Amino acid sequence: MDNLTSTEASSTTTVQRLKPNAVGLVGVLFMAVATAAPITAMVGNVPIAIGFGNGAHAPAGYLVATVVLSLFALGYSAMAKHITATGAFYGFISHGLGRVVGMAAGALTTMAYVVFEASLIGIFSFFASSFFSQHFGVDVPWLVFALLMLVVNSVLTYFDINLTAKVLGVFLITEIVMLGLMALSVLVTGGGPEGWSPGSLNPVAAFQNLSATVPDLAHPGATVAVAGSAGIGLFFAFWSWVGFESTAMYGEESKNPKKIIPKATMVAVVGIGLFYILVSWMAVVGTGPTQAIALAQNSNTAGQVFFGPVQAHLGQPAVVVFEFLLMTGSYACGMAFHNCASHYIYAIGRENLLPGLGRTLGATHRTHGSPYVAGFVQTGIAAVIVLLFAVTGRDPYGQLYALMAILGTAAILIVQALAAFAVIGYFHVAKRHPETAHWFRTFTAPLLGGVGMLYVIFLLTESASVAAGAAASDVIFTITPWIVIGVGVAGAAFALGAKYLAPERYETIGRVVLEDSHERE
Repeated sequence: MDNLTSTEASSTTTVQRLKPNAVGLVGVLFMAVATAAPITAMVGNVPIAIGFGNGAHAPAGYLVATVVLSLFALGYSAMAKHITATGAFYGFISHGLGRVVGMAAGALTTMAYVVFEASLIGIFSFFASSFFSQHFGVDVPWLVFALLMLVVNSVLTYFDINLTAKVLGVFLITEIVMLGLMALSVLVTGGGPEGWSPGSLNPVAAFQNLSATVPDLAHPGATVAVAGSAGIGLFFAFWSWVGFESTAMYGEESKNPKKIIPKATMVAVVGIGLFYILVSWMAVVGTGPTQAIALAQNSNTAGQVFFGPVQAHLGQPAVVVFEFLLMTGSYACGMAFHNCASHYIYAIGRENLLPGLGRTLGATHRTHGSPYVAGFVQTGIAAVIVLLFAVTGRDPYGQLYALMAILGTAAILIVQALAAFAVIGYFHVAKRHPETAHWFRTFTAPLLGGVGMLYVIFLLTESASVAAGAAASDVIFTITPWIVIGVGVAGAAFALGAKYLAPERYETIGRVVLEDSHERE
């Protein structure tokens, strides 16, 4: 287990390995859950689902998402038992659906994680600038915080991955504690002004469009009729999980990956899901379903769906802590995605598909075992994206965060669907590892999960303009589908070209794995 191997390729004779046995189950969970950014996902996504999606039934949307993603994770974790590779989706899909589809998926996944870091730099910078202005009276340009985050991310991921895991662990625990205190405060005080709202958890109601009459907050005493689309509510529920699949990419650095990674994947999906259901439900209950819908109609008051119960039960100082954790939580998420992007750039680089990549992008640090060159490259790419938005006068939250998040989400949802079907291809078409193949875990569950992912992709096409908000008129939003298609096609074209022009390199695609997970065609 000390060596990496390319099972077929003569072009990759030596591969520099990431530091083995560096993290355990808890460390992998910290890094994976941090990419989901629980506090940012809840405060940012739940109000949109309530105000423009399925209304007070938004928690039911999280229940549906938990079920679908758990089905996906069953097959995904089964595959992780047999393939341990840093390029998780890339390796899984290459083995299950072939090298051409695998290379397309690898390109899409890498692009997604690259732009996700830039996206989170935008929202972190927005929260940081607002927090310092509001509470310290200091006006710091958002670009200063953006550049600071780029530097710190680069430095932290240069060292042993344990350092990253510890930093993320501190941030993650604090935001989970804060969200948990909010939920607990509503529970122990006997619910909210309109009772417990059990209907908010009815999974059937998750598919019902919002249609309600609520108080008009701009005109006290008046009411207003509001409407929404259930598809928007469901999409924002699924969006809240983006990044959980990163558990598999830490297999090579984990202790006993065949046990840790499947377990971490299931714990991350189910654990995040149950937590999201509880927190979103308590936010609705604590605010009151009708009042929550009214508040969610306006971006200036939407945060009160969470801040209101916090202030009522825990006091104003807790609201300040909540705002601070929004800043640190978005930073932790961006740092985790920096790690993801670095690992994917390294995973593809070490296969040496183009001469010299194995010694550069595929290099690891002699002491720390980190993919430090890939990390610096990722920092450079993210810096270019951030500076492009800055010099063109774009907003860090409404444009940098929103547009890059939509671009990355579109790519990663396609890859997740492919990964689900790759499980079926691997175990039941190619008939690998019959001892693991199972009618439910490796066939029915990933089939349902894959179909569910296709449905979410459909929801994205229907809800993208709502997700983008004011940025829907931006040219970047307009060309987003073409960027995704272009990256996927470019990856597939590269693989096809290699197949006929450099077959020995083609055989390497997606095949650099841990020796004890040796897979042969």
